[in-house]
Amino acid sequence: MSLSKPQLSHLSLVIALSLGISACNSSQNDENHSDLSKAEEAKQFLKQSEQTLSELSVEINRAEWIYSNFITDDTAALSASAAEKLTATSVRLATQAAQYSDLNLDDVSLRKLNILRSSLVLPAPLDPEKNAELAGISSQLNGLYGKGKYCFDDGRCLTQPELSAIMAESSDPKLLLEVWKGWREIAKPMRPLFEREVELANEGAKDLGYENLSVLWRSQYDMKPDEFSNELDRLWGQVKPLYDSLHCYVRGELNEAYGDEVVPANGPIPAHLLGNMWAQSWGNVYDKVSPQDADPGYDVTQLLAEHDYDEIKMVKQAESFFSSLGFDELPDSFWERSLFVQPKDRDVVCHASAWDLDNLDDIRIKMCIQKTAEDFTVIHHELGHNYYQRAYKNQPFIFKNSANDGFHEAIGDTIALSITPSYLKQIGLLDEVPDASKDIGLLLKQALDKVAFMPFGLMIDQWRWKVFSGEISPAQYNQAWWGLREKYQGVKAPIERSEDDFDPGAKYHVPGNVPYTRYFLAHILQFQFHKSLCETAGDTGPVHRCSIYGNKEAGSKLNTMLEMGLSRPWPEALKVVTGNPEMDASAVLDYFAPLQVWLNEQNTQANRQCGW
Repeated sequence: MSLSKPQLSHLSLVIALSLGISACNSSQNDENHSDLSKAEEAKQFLKQSEQTLSELSVEINRAEWIYSNFITDDTAALSASAAEKLTATSVRLATQAAQYSDLNLDDVSLRKLNILRSSLVLPAPLDPEKNAELAGISSQLNGLYGKGKYCFDDGRCLTQPELSAIMAESSDPKLLLEVWKGWREIAKPMRPLFEREVELANEGAKDLGYENLSVLWRSQYDMKPDEFSNELDRLWGQVKPLYDSLHCYVRGELNEAYGDEVVPANGPIPAHLLGNMWAQSWGNVYDKVSPQDADPGYDVTQLLAEHDYDEIKMVKQAESFFSSLGFDELPDSFWERSLFVQPKDRDVVCHASAWDLDNLDDIRIKMCIQKTAEDFTVIHHELGHNYYQRAYKNQPFIFKNSANDGFHEAIGDTIALSITPSYLKQIGLLDEVPDASKDIGLLLKQALDKVAFMPFGLMIDQWRWKVFSGEISPAQYNQAWWGLREKYQGVKAPIERSEDDFDPGAKYHVPGNVPYTRYFLAHILQFQFHKSLCETAGDTGPVHRCSIYGNKEAGSKLNTMLEMGLSRPWPEALKVVTGNPEMDASAVLDYFAPLQVWLNEQNTQANRQCGW
């Protein structure tokens, strides 16, 4: 349910692949371009960079695709070699771009230079020894997470996905606590490595002209870093009343299910009881908290089977959604080169992802499709990425990406929001749309995944930014982590934690150095896009019941924004679809309005004291 690895790191590719124009050739550049002004030199640098980057990105994309679809020692070596090539030049090229950042250039050139300079996630110091040290630490952290297992007393040693399955399915508090605690043991050795990694990356950020890594990460959003932080706080302030109502209801229901000793009626919810290893989404406890009359009367998985949908037909139906909006059909190469079914003769990476291999028309998805309701939605989501990729194919290479990193995920999710009962009826899967009395169950299930996720999506980088800036010292890592989790999520550790622990490391994105704010933004933007496109489509009913399927006017407006790629500041791209250059979480409240009324009624009737 994501972009491919190469696409996720596209901005890093931009600054990483130009082997022929790195800073080590600066003396030759000075000699060859002595007659050029600094501004002309900068433009020539950008032109040469984009040509080389475009060519080399194809090599990296293909290496990653082959490795993901044919996992062998040889393909792993090819993939690693391509990644090494990317890493080897990233800091040098970013540093060279930084040399031109203060010039009086046109807006397009300045924007390209800023992207080259600011899009490194983990900038290494210029010192070669420290560069090598940082690369080694990063590899160690990834290895500790990837190889992590917890072994039970009976000798069973389970990986994170296997442990997560227990968290999702079990109702035994003792087992859940053992699994929760056991997985976090793998993170303890990460602590000194992470501390040193922060020191080195901060030094690398300073070499690029940033005060620290926090400032660099927050400089990628077309606004001043502190302004961006304030924007996130504003958006969260809009959503928090809805989250508070959901938190209060779920805590109350879990209290009834488990009793006061396991789930207190007041205060934060113990983190091991929400159906997820990190308590980041709560959909797996739906059966424990759903109202008695929540069944909508149909099962999409069953409907797919009854209508003879195989894997290809599921993808064809998702394509027809986009065709109904006016988008061109997918190219023949998509059908020839995508992976739809798990092969029986080899190992592949089954995690669903969308790929753009040649920055033009060679778009693909990679999924081991199951004929289920969940995967039917995921396919629509992944194609959202593919249509975005194809829409911006005519942009210069550096601008071949979404308006900000939250937009790409948001587009796929926006499309998925249109998979409503009315859409299922239009395509012949459902005979009748259930009446509004069934909406509460459907909305509650969505809220447990989407609304419950929002504070978690926000706090991960809130913690990291404070670590990078020094506001959180190494001696406070774990205390500050749980302080923020309680502040934003109303979730607490189920047992006492100390600074001997390193609980942030139990979440992949921390040792893996993957920025997380994009996921919070995507959860805001998808509802804002959906509401605006429904208005464009002339749908005057409840926004949670709207599907833009078949409306070419909505499709045209969406495509206009997608074609912009990264070429303009994201507020301009946002305004194309919504008419508003500001992100606005009120669309989330509008979507879940019937649910919030219902939640408040339930909490009042049960005399629950909300908050924590």
